[in-house]
Amino acid sequence: MIRLLAPLLAALIVCSPAAAQSAHELLIGDTSTINPRYLLQDTNGRSVTSEDFRGRFQLIAFGYTYCPDICPTTLVEMAAILKQLGDQADRLQPIFVTVDPERDSAKVLKTYAEFFDPRILRLTGSPALVRRAADNFKIRYAKVREPGAENYAVDHSAGMILLGPDGQFIKKFAFAMPVDEIAAQISAFMTAR
Repeated sequence: MIRLLAPLLAALIVCSPAAAQSAHELLIGDTSTINPRYLLQDTNGRSVTSEDFRGRFQLIAFGYTYCPDICPTTLVEMAAILKQLGDQADRLQPIFVTVDPERDSAKVLKTYAEFFDPRILRLTGSPALVRRAADNFKIRYAKVREPGAENYAVDHSAGMILLGPDGQFIKKFAFAMPVDEIAAQISAFMTAR
């Protein structure tokens, strides 16, 4: 399966936004079946659900702190989107959900995401709760360990998911989509609601 995912991940990184979106849709499947629900914990141990942000948009990314490239890039983009939205950013809750709860302790997760923007909410949970949230959002992830290696990587779906103020799925933004386009689309969705 990893061999099949590698070309798709490469396409996400090097292709045009339209080609990346097509490759990404193949990777994550049909976004129309996204169930925008989660029950996780913030870095203070407080339970957080998708219902906690009624009335606000949510911009959600799944990843992990040991990720060498996709996750830091996504969080830089998320911070840039917040900046570009200006005052409208008050209507958006950015969220980073770890897919590696075994290594991403609350302390590690808090320090990691605060580096990019302190407004980004960091969520974790038991492996079962993280898996359920990822499955609901059609996010695929799996540990990848080289034979004989002690450490591992986590292959995972990339991109950001936008939920509306009613908590419903609006759009999946592909990895490598220009930040200006994402910010403009989010702003338009906000203006329309």
